[in-house]
Amino acid sequence: MRLDKYLKVSRLIKRRTVANEACDNERVTVNGKVARASYEVKEGDVIAIRFGQRTLTVEVVAVAENVGKAEASAMYREIQTP
Repeated sequence: MRLDKYLKVSRLIKRRTVANEACDNERVTVNGKVARASYEVKEGDVIAIRFGQRTLTVEVVAVAENVGKAEASAMYREIQTP
């Protein structure tokens, strides 16, 4: 699944266009490297998203095309950053 779609389906970012812009502006990294929106997300990838001063780091647990609101948070595991 594409990175921009994963961010939307997992509800880390609300809209796919916003996820696309975040990737274009180099605010999203996967496994420590700046990632493009077309990056293919795999289980075990570590995604970091910069929201202004705050950075959210998550590990991909599952990749699914259609997920309900309740199950969306089960697609990733939040990693505490020091």
